[in-house]
Amino acid sequence: MTSRTPASVPQHHPSPQRHRRIGRKWAAVAAVALAAVGAAVALQPADGASAPPASGYRQQDLRRDAEALRALGVTGVQARVTAAPGRDLVATAGVAEAGTERPVPREGYFRIASTGKALMATVVLQLVDEGRLSLDDTVDRRLPGVIAGNGNDGRKMTVRQLLQNTSGLHDDLPGFDTPQQYREHRYDTYTPEQIVARALKHHPDFAPGAGWGYSNTGYVVLGMIVDRVAGRPWQEEVESRILKPLGMRRTYLSGTASTLRGPHAEGYQVFASGERVDVTEQIVPDLGGYVSTTADVNRFLRGLLGGRLLSGARMAEMKHTVPVPKPFDTFWPGGSYGLGLVERPLSCGGSYWSHEGGEAGYITLNGATPDGRRAVTVSLTTSFNDMDRTVRQQKAAGDLVDRALCGRGE
Repeated sequence: MTSRTPASVPQHHPSPQRHRRIGRKWAAVAAVALAAVGAAVALQPADGASAPPASGYRQQDLRRDAEALRALGVTGVQARVTAAPGRDLVATAGVAEAGTERPVPREGYFRIASTGKALMATVVLQLVDEGRLSLDDTVDRRLPGVIAGNGNDGRKMTVRQLLQNTSGLHDDLPGFDTPQQYREHRYDTYTPEQIVARALKHHPDFAPGAGWGYSNTGYVVLGMIVDRVAGRPWQEEVESRILKPLGMRRTYLSGTASTLRGPHAEGYQVFASGERVDVTEQIVPDLGGYVSTTADVNRFLRGLLGGRLLSGARMAEMKHTVPVPKPFDTFWPGGSYGLGLVERPLSCGGSYWSHEGGEAGYITLNGATPDGRRAVTVSLTTSFNDMDRTVRQQKAAGDLVDRALCGRGE
């Protein structure tokens, strides 16, 4: 792995509310499988094509791994391994709606949450490629006076640090910890300025460049910078620079829509009380609100790492990583964070690149080989407010990604 170490790495433990949109801080598998969830597993190659052997990882292997996740208590699972266009391994397990026998759609939509950070980072680096922005630009140069107060100083905070989560900007993203909070606040909306204002009520977690701390708010600031530099909303930049060129026709930003396009599986959250709630209907702030499919996420990872979106120099910048501290090393064992991408070791040697996402009810794991030739995306539709269960869910899904990228069936 290529990495550099910040001067110090303070350890910050996110509040339970921020587990909602903190990439990998997503909730986990129940110790006992849900009785209402059947054991049915649907598996078929994409677009009617016969799936290739995939270097030792076969259809029955993906079927087994998807079923293992379902057996841990996940209501619905869909997984896709892409090694060549139109020749995918696709598996679904469980059901789309608890208490029914409706199968999980293999082309279903789901919220990708923090996977959207890789989209934002790619747009920022494209602007750098074009000479319209520098990674060493301070936030204050692009957004004068926006980051100030309580020790926060945009004059000392750079674009690179925002991308790499080394800015020290505190994260106070809205969320919910109980069923009552979900029902009361699921339709709340926030402007970028309001989200930034929440963060500025806190002192920074550390001086810019002196540590690492996951900050959703930092990516909200990046969106504001892209708006200013590009002269139009950052969403339009993502659309024109990434989604359209790669043919990601089933990826969209939900905005103020509280539901997903069909077909989709319902998303569930099991709160600390043990109550399981269908949390599909909610409004997700900005960047975390992207909705996609396993096929489109794989298309993005393959395009990005395959060299279709960034120059070699910018790709090298993106892959320049720093180690992540506890508690994140629990979720990303041996992992390090670049500019909107996470590098993790493979059990067969080398490493892979990803950016997972965790939203109430929807958990996404993904990964691609460094050359982009092989990609994997897994979507899970149950999250838990329980760290131990989260770790077990993480490990099982991470093992699927590792085996698929290594081509190891076992």
